Amino acid sequence: MSILIDETTPILVQGMTGDKGTFHTKEMLDYGTNVVGGVTPGKGGSKHQGLPVFNTVKEAVKATGATTSITFVAPAFCADAIMEAADGGIRLICSITDGIPAQDMMRVKRYLRRYPRSRRPMLVGPNCAGIISPGKAMLGIMPPHIYLQGRVGIISRSGTLGYEAASQMKAVGIGISTSVGIGGDPINGSSFLDHLALFEQDPETDAVLMIGEIGGPQEAEASTWIKENMSKPVVGFVAGLTAPKGRRMGHAGAIISAVGDSAAEKAEIMRACGLTVAPNPSEFGSTVAKVMSGRTEPRAVV
Repeated sequence: MSILIDETTPILVQGMTGDKGTFHTKEMLDYGTNVVGGVTPGKGGSKHQGLPVFNTVKEAVKATGATTSITFVAPAFCADAIMEAADGGIRLICSITDGIPAQDMMRVKRYLRRYPRSRRPMLVGPNCAGIISPGKAMLGIMPPHIYLQGRVGIISRSGTLGYEAASQMKAVGIGISTSVGIGGDPINGSSFLDHLALFEQDPETDAVLMIGEIGGPQEAEASTWIKENMSKPVVGFVAGLTAPKGRRMGHAGAIISAVGDSAAEKAEIMRACGLTVAPNPSEFGSTVAKVMSGRTEPRAVV
């Protein structure tokens, strides 16, 4: 079992006919992902990489039964693409696009709240690596060969560190159930907490690696939730130990602006909540291996 996607999930690619959409659609198809069509306004009725292209998401969903979409749409138009996907009946939207204006994302967040919780689409991203359930499906831009199928979940704000963790774990024989890149922007669609809850319910995930960054309250909120609700062991890491306050580092959301935003403060919160904290990025694999071998005791739900 995997969270969010598997080999049967019918997927649309919004912006499939562009250069980025073309390249990554081929990668996903080669991996065995069930891509059923694409959406590019003005190119409806044509075919691209052997798949039908539609003018609108609503048309595509009606024709293909797609439940999931991924956006390779320019930043200026991506908010509209996400909202169109929601209106078209898509239940999971993965937005790879980097550089979406924060005000546009505020509009998207408000727009999605108009749906009742039972029908509200989940948005992963933007500015993220996507989702992969190794051996089943890939919805994103990650290098799939570094992911071994297994029983550890990964949730990461940083795509690169998510890749590093998967590669290290493969080297020590530990596989991944699902890896989710939630993106590093200050306003994103779903949080650590959203995916931690799914991993806690997944019978084929035994442990989780949560990779955070400086900036924002997500890591602290997730750590508190883990302490109170999660029975599975969680390994944590926060990038940006040497980052100076007030300076943006890489991701738009990676800026220390308040108490509790720094890497050291977040790591201490994680420890206080019972997480095992990896000391540095070169020890993702060894830290997870220790937890999985039982040398670090799993935490009991309080």
